Amino acid sequence: MARKIQDSNLLYSILRPYVDMHARHSYRRFEVHGKDALPKDGSLIFGINHSNTLMDALVILASSDHKKVFMARGDIFKNPTVAKILNFLRILPLFRIRNGIAAVRNNSETIDKAVDVVHDRVGLYLFPEGQHRTKHSLLRLSKGIFHIALDANVQFGKEKNIYIVPTAIEYGDYFRFRTTALVNYGEAINVTDFIRNSTEENEAVLMNQLKERLFDRISELFTYIPDNEDYDAIWEIVKMKNEKRVGGLYGKMLRNRATVEKVLRYRQEHPEEAQQLFERVNRFSDHRRKNRISVTSTAKKRPFLNALWKSLVMAIAFPYFVASALATSLVWIPNYFIKRKLKDPAFGNTVTFGVRLLLFPPLVIAGAVVLCCTLPWYWAVCGSVLLVFSHNIFIDYRELSRRCISDFRWSFKKQLRKEYDDLQLNKLF
Repeated sequence: MARKIQDSNLLYSILRPYVDMHARHSYRRFEVHGKDALPKDGSLIFGINHSNTLMDALVILASSDHKKVFMARGDIFKNPTVAKILNFLRILPLFRIRNGIAAVRNNSETIDKAVDVVHDRVGLYLFPEGQHRTKHSLLRLSKGIFHIALDANVQFGKEKNIYIVPTAIEYGDYFRFRTTALVNYGEAINVTDFIRNSTEENEAVLMNQLKERLFDRISELFTYIPDNEDYDAIWEIVKMKNEKRVGGLYGKMLRNRATVEKVLRYRQEHPEEAQQLFERVNRFSDHRRKNRISVTSTAKKRPFLNALWKSLVMAIAFPYFVASALATSLVWIPNYFIKRKLKDPAFGNTVTFGVRLLLFPPLVIAGAVVLCCTLPWYWAVCGSVLLVFSHNIFIDYRELSRRCISDFRWSFKKQLRKEYDDLQLNKLF
């Protein structure tokens, strides 16, 4: 009997906790919401927004201990060796028209395998947008996820319910390592009930109805902003309004959504004033970026005092930072040069994750051996423990220094601060 992709695998079972741990530690704050409300009376197919390349799959993988099978675009399976690796990682190919008609014909076999995954009540995870994009918006959803759901319902919908679970990931930053990640599971769509209660028999129409419903539900789970000419201004307003670290990531997402709704309502009720405001916000954003000031700094009432406090912390931690930089140089130096060659900067975090996953453990082990051979055991143990956190310290210290410098710049840019005050965002929203 041929081995199924969802079957247990000893090596996979050993490696996965290690990968999950690294994925979670790639973010300073990692939060999962809605997991406990997932249906338990059927098979689950997850439709997820796709904004941060391979990190999306890694974040989803680390969001729960459940067995998972992913689907990815078929063109990355061209190389036989890569295809074997992806199969080991429990990833199935899904081909699109752009891959050619011949490739699309392979979807029949893939969909059969995917349906079998669903039949075994193993979670099937897809990114129906088909490509990543570093924006708080959604592309049109492709049909693959709905083909699988409808086929699964035809084959065993009488035995159990088939659900599509809308899922969204929201990041603190798409390009910086060690920021924040929120995984938000939404209210599942019962495909079996949907079809049972529908008077429509045309599969294409049913598919479009499901597509609209899934699009709407995913867009409700993160800071969704319509992708039009006002996107940049609206996102800048949202960041300036809600950059303060109050509450958890889910609460911040809700505040972001509330601000977007207020801005959109203002645009609808006062179109001319809104466009003038958006132009001013965009000018301010350009000035802020040119002066290399983080939007985080604009939320500070006393930026100079904040900068002084950060400076004190940095001064105390500086020896550990230097030691961490030296200890992890074999990780961050190759990572730096690889990232410089990337055509798409969105892959930066994926590269950092991969380099760290492969190089950091042997570095820690080698460092611990050296410490044990050269120092008394109690110092060797302390040094080894510090070494485990050294790469995070290195990254977090650099981020702290970046924000500290930004706070200092913001405190001395009186004209820019006046430009910010003149926006009167607190009065408007």
